[in-house]
Amino acid sequence: MEKKAEGILQIIAAIGIAAAVLYFSSDIAALGSYGYLGAFLIALLSSATILFPAPGWAVVIAMSTVLDPVILGIVVGIGSAIGELTGYLAGEGVRDLMNNRIKESRRIEGLVRKHDVAAIFVLSFIPNPLFDVAGVIAGSLKIAWWRFLLSCAAGRILRYVLLAFLGAFTLHLLA
Repeated sequence: MEKKAEGILQIIAAIGIAAAVLYFSSDIAALGSYGYLGAFLIALLSSATILFPAPGWAVVIAMSTVLDPVILGIVVGIGSAIGELTGYLAGEGVRDLMNNRIKESRRIEGLVRKHDVAAIFVLSFIPNPLFDVAGVIAGSLKIAWWRFLLSCAAGRILRYVLLAFLGAFTLHLLA
């Protein structure tokens, strides 16, 4: 397949996933009643949006009082990492558009190019609205998808386990 056509298809697929998530966003909250599976799906869907933040982390805080914080953090971290693959898949098609519009993208590209998996891990751990840019850059740099997924999952799991413990502790104090 021609490189330009492949890039266009990647953009269309990523936009389609993001549009579906935004369209069904009112139904996403109902998934919380399904426990760990619901938390996984909410994290996956909220992370599948590209450059449109969705508050998947709120699920972790809300559900941390009724579910085990470690398991919840792991499940949500994995779901979130899988959802981030939409930005990764859009990589090559979106990168040129972003470089002209987001000045931070060049700095993030330098980090990802130089530090590869470690940069993805740190950027996925830190609450950062520009992580989608890192995913797009990782995809455009042709970092192996499984390396991106594993480093993103590790960062997200650590983030969400800590957030689940914080939520459980804080909400327990308020109760």
